[in-house]
Amino acid sequence: MRVERHGEGGTVAELVLDRPEAMNAVSTAMATALAAATRQLAAERGVRAVVVTSSHPKAFCVGADLKERNRFTDDELRAQRPVAQAAYRGVLDLPMPAVAAVDGYALGGGLEIALSCDLIVCGEQAVVGLPEVSVGVIPGGGGTQLLTRRVGWSRAAQMVFTAQRYDAASAYRLGVVDEVVAAGSARERALEIAGQIAANSPVGVRNAKRAMRQGLDTDLDTGLRIEDECWAATAFSADRAEGVAAFAEKRRPTWPGR
Repeated sequence: MRVERHGEGGTVAELVLDRPEAMNAVSTAMATALAAATRQLAAERGVRAVVVTSSHPKAFCVGADLKERNRFTDDELRAQRPVAQAAYRGVLDLPMPAVAAVDGYALGGGLEIALSCDLIVCGEQAVVGLPEVSVGVIPGGGGTQLLTRRVGWSRAAQMVFTAQRYDAASAYRLGVVDEVVAAGSARERALEIAGQIAANSPVGVRNAKRAMRQGLDTDLDTGLRIEDECWAATAFSADRAEGVAAFAEKRRPTWPGR
């Protein structure tokens, strides 16, 4: 696992899944590193967007390291569970937007890492799926919840229950991914999107994400109250003052980020 910085002041962080010898299969050590990296990024106020990429040209992540798990006792598997949960939840709970750049295979836990991001860009040769039931488990990195919220019950049910793999065009048609680009260019496109996000008010973007995420599974009235709280947190910020001033003066804003 490594983090690279992009943009002026490093406002875009690239979180690279970097276990290429195993096609980024999620071992206990890799899960621990992912959780630590996301904790670090979440605490950095200067980071405005995160892009999750892979160091392997043919795989984003192939899921859990089943070779490692095959050696586990039941007690060892139970002990690993919170470690794995912290990794996936670390991506999901990033306060700034996250974009997954998927080229090649994103299977099982690999797709769940992508689903934990806000947007998914994939190359046209990508292959995605949640095949866990074919090996006697279920998606446990948020897949049963995040996929259903993305694509609806019936499409998620077909994908999970059949353990079927989907090519990029099919994944886009189903709504699993948000954009399909030429093979090998998902990272470039994801960084471009992240740059567009980073150009906007960091206070505004973070509060917009908070309002959308917290309001997603509530009734409308509750969601509107959450939106109002996030509006107030933004409207009286230094970013709002700078944004209005920059508009009036016909210049690019210099965001204070507070």
